[in-house]
Amino acid sequence: MTLYDIALLIGAECSNTDIDIVSMNTLKEAKRGEISFLSDSKYEKELALTQASAVILPASKAPLLPDGVIALSSEEPYLSVAKLSRYFAKPINDEQTPPAIGSNVVIYPTAHIENGSVIGNNTTLMSGVYIGTNVKIGSNVTLYPNVVIYRDCIIGDNVIIHAGSVIGSDGFGYAHTKTGEHVKLYQNGNVIIEDDVEIGANTTVDCAVFGSTHIKRGVKIDNLVQIGHNCIIGEYSIMVSQSGVAGSTTLGRNVVMGGQSATAGHLTVAPFTTLAARAGVTKSINKGGVYGGFPLMEHKMWLKLQAKIAKMIQS
Repeated sequence: MTLYDIALLIGAECSNTDIDIVSMNTLKEAKRGEISFLSDSKYEKELALTQASAVILPASKAPLLPDGVIALSSEEPYLSVAKLSRYFAKPINDEQTPPAIGSNVVIYPTAHIENGSVIGNNTTLMSGVYIGTNVKIGSNVTLYPNVVIYRDCIIGDNVIIHAGSVIGSDGFGYAHTKTGEHVKLYQNGNVIIEDDVEIGANTTVDCAVFGSTHIKRGVKIDNLVQIGHNCIIGEYSIMVSQSGVAGSTTLGRNVVMGGQSATAGHLTVAPFTTLAARAGVTKSINKGGVYGGFPLMEHKMWLKLQAKIAKMIQS
């Protein structure tokens, strides 16, 4: 689309409209020919370094852009991006090349593989497995019944995904109008799962809005876990049943999340951190340790607090 078409579509003001835009991306990852946006002030520092051709942002932030990057002024940048995203959304299947299947692969009769996908050696796809367009699956992978892998996802070697899990479904992203309607932000990224990962039954890993949701090497994930869009799960981390991480959360390596623990979005958890069951993380954790409770605190302090509360109730 040209910038003229985009400006007209989202009702934005633009000084130079004679440029072709081929895709959308984050401020940090965008290249020439791509459009990005700013809707959260915490990302202002990335404006000066962006290589995007154009950025949708409030008019007051336009002076922060580097030379050559065109501003599209919008009072509601996030809503503008949501409206635009549908026009850059990928089709469900746009590949003509038949899937490439390695040696010693077992494919049950009701499994389905879309065009453009690649399946490594010694991999097993059980009943009801769906492999989307342009998916890459490594060797020695086992996908149990009814596992779904959406388009463009990448699965490494020696990965086990248990029944009913969904990899690469849309993240929960909506912009809200002033009158209360919810406008879908189409998710155009993927999921990358590195080697030696095991994922339990009925777990969901959402694809990224742009870029990748990333599950790193050796991660072990229990049943019924939710991983939001654009999250990064560090090497050898463990996520216990019913835990969850909201979008754009980064876990360092060897983080342990106890049952029903959860994080808010856009934060980081330091390596070698343990979150006790039902811990609630609302701010980044910069030092590894054992934490629990809500509001979050060191686990020893949380235990002392529970003891004092119990004494107060009994007295």
